[in-house]
Amino acid sequence: MDDTEQDVGSEPFANRDEPIPIVAVSSPPEETGASSTAKHLGKRDIIKGSSDKLKEKLQDARSHSSPEERTTIQDRIFSTIGVAFVFQNRLIRLFAWRVPTQTLSFLAVYTFICLDPYLLAVFPIAACLFFLMVPAFLARHPPPPSSDLYHGTYSIRGPPVAPPRTIKPAPELSKDFFRNMRDLQNSMEDFSRLHDSLIALITPYTNFSNEAISSALFMALAGSACVLFIAANHLPWRAIFLVGGWAVTLCGHPNAQSFVLSVQGNRELKEREAEAHSRVSKWVADDIALDAEPERREVEIFELQHRDSLALASSGEWEPWLFTPSPYDPLSPSRIAGERPKGTRFFEDVGAPPGWRWADKKWTLDLLSREWVDERIITGVEVEMEGERWVYDMSKEDRVEEEHSSTSSSKGKKKEGKSKAPKTWDEGTGTGLVGEWRRRRWTRIVRREVRTSEPS
Repeated sequence: MDDTEQDVGSEPFANRDEPIPIVAVSSPPEETGASSTAKHLGKRDIIKGSSDKLKEKLQDARSHSSPEERTTIQDRIFSTIGVAFVFQNRLIRLFAWRVPTQTLSFLAVYTFICLDPYLLAVFPIAACLFFLMVPAFLARHPPPPSSDLYHGTYSIRGPPVAPPRTIKPAPELSKDFFRNMRDLQNSMEDFSRLHDSLIALITPYTNFSNEAISSALFMALAGSACVLFIAANHLPWRAIFLVGGWAVTLCGHPNAQSFVLSVQGNRELKEREAEAHSRVSKWVADDIALDAEPERREVEIFELQHRDSLALASSGEWEPWLFTPSPYDPLSPSRIAGERPKGTRFFEDVGAPPGWRWADKKWTLDLLSREWVDERIITGVEVEMEGERWVYDMSKEDRVEEEHSSTSSSKGKKKEGKSKAPKTWDEGTGTGLVGEWRRRRWTRIVRREVRTSEPS
């Protein structure tokens, strides 16, 4: 078969019927200025004028570009995407009842599949036979042209009399090329309108802008999920899909759409809708209890003071050092690694954690030093039980003696059985021989910061 015969049987795939319609979700805004003059022009004139301008721009761009730049991704899309729009247009014609016999045939096949879901295994094979193989065979064995000399039934016997039909991309700047551009633009407009409508419909109920309504919806969805988790296998899914599919298809009938449009303006229906909305709002207001006060927590900071090792034996003065989030005890990782404590020099520079704000005006000294030492299992310290509640580092001699006493007490515990666990700290006043560092704990209450707008 020569190239001429191949070209006769090949044609681009494009939607040559009605353009892909644009979904009218809401009424478009009123046009003002120059756009209002377009109302006086016909729809065909507007489309023709815009396509002519676009065609001139494309031709001008290609005349100034190199041959390698002429074939772009957009051109390949516009040349080959026609099959998607043909399929979409046929679905629209099917569900809009343009040909009632086709829609009823679809409902008959859908009914058989709902009653016997195992037929889904046959559906891809049947679709390949009837929508791919049979049309390809008929393209090679077409019926003879009508003539007064020929009368009788159409016979498919004999050798093929026509070349096989192939699909090729639409040539650039052809009518099919611009048809694909038109349908792609309409499809993107449909997606944009549906996206905006879904955002406007779903977002107010799901983004917790009204926390009571969103909480009620969350509870309803969670309850439904729990019920379906248990009872899903008891539902008649075949009947549900059968009735649902028929209902959706019947809603596309022109008479059904006219009935729906007439019912939308019914005053009684609007009153019932308002009454149902008021009942739901009353239930949400009465039964959904929300926390009125923001969350509160206690934060801590440790005041750290230092005394030089040469002045330990004498009555040297303690030097204010830092306000740090950790106690910097003798066995802390930073202390063992030889790192210096990190923090701020002044109390006023201590800020609230990110996302929190101060709930009271000043810091409070923790008078129960023994408790936070026990909670952190801090060893090698001396706790001041009265006064300013400092927790001192033990001197090296006291620390060695403490380790020796704890070892001997653990051995005695093995011999004697159960006994009270030894303390990991000693009581004192800090006037004796102590280490280089001392610290005390301050606390303050914070609450969650309420933001009125999203961060930029």
